[in-house]
Amino acid sequence: MISSPEPSLFIIATPIGNLGDITFRAVEILKSVDLILAEDTRTSGILLKHYGISKRLQSFHNFNEHKIVHHLIDRLKQGERMALISDAGTPGISDPGFLIARACIQAGLKIECPPGATAFVPALIKSGLPSDRFVFEGFLPVKKGKQTLLKHLAQEERTMIFYESPYRLVKTLHQFKQYFGDDRQASVSRELTKVFEETFNGTLAEIIAYFETGDVKGEIVIVVVGKKSKE
Repeated sequence: MISSPEPSLFIIATPIGNLGDITFRAVEILKSVDLILAEDTRTSGILLKHYGISKRLQSFHNFNEHKIVHHLIDRLKQGERMALISDAGTPGISDPGFLIARACIQAGLKIECPPGATAFVPALIKSGLPSDRFVFEGFLPVKKGKQTLLKHLAQEERTMIFYESPYRLVKTLHQFKQYFGDDRQASVSRELTKVFEETFNGTLAEIIAYFETGDVKGEIVIVVVGKKSKE
């Protein structure tokens, strides 16, 4: 399908912590569009105010995207230009974005996605684990299907990347230890780009011992080396 010549939807990465990490181009685009779709308008409002951006905001999140996406596509077809942002990082990476991107493609509307912040990239690099081949798993299932997935991932030879809540971090690390082995090398990064940024590298057993000593806060990225190849 041939897309429209000019972008209708811009998918814009926003800082994962430090407000200075947004690109000049992203700010220019956000100032130029007719409407900004935001996961949480209150959170995004802080960023937009910081950069003097006063465009209209509309909520677009996991709970309403199925209901409003077709209406938004109709408006895009009529010539409106929109930008999609999430609370932090790149939309579509464990955040809303896939649905409207697919709908735009089906409607022949052009999408543009300038590069920007994504939490798993700095976490992977800071882990010191192999980064030539990796698999991004995002958030694991909370209940159904988690054990089946972990059994499958126990055989994965590529470096694995996960997002996790600070409240579930220690429990998840124990499950990794159960399926991957306590001597599997891993890394946990939290509060990336923020004042209290921290990365702890070691075996799963060492990381568990470290994070069991106190309360864990902040956004979490876990990186785990893959199973050693038989070769």
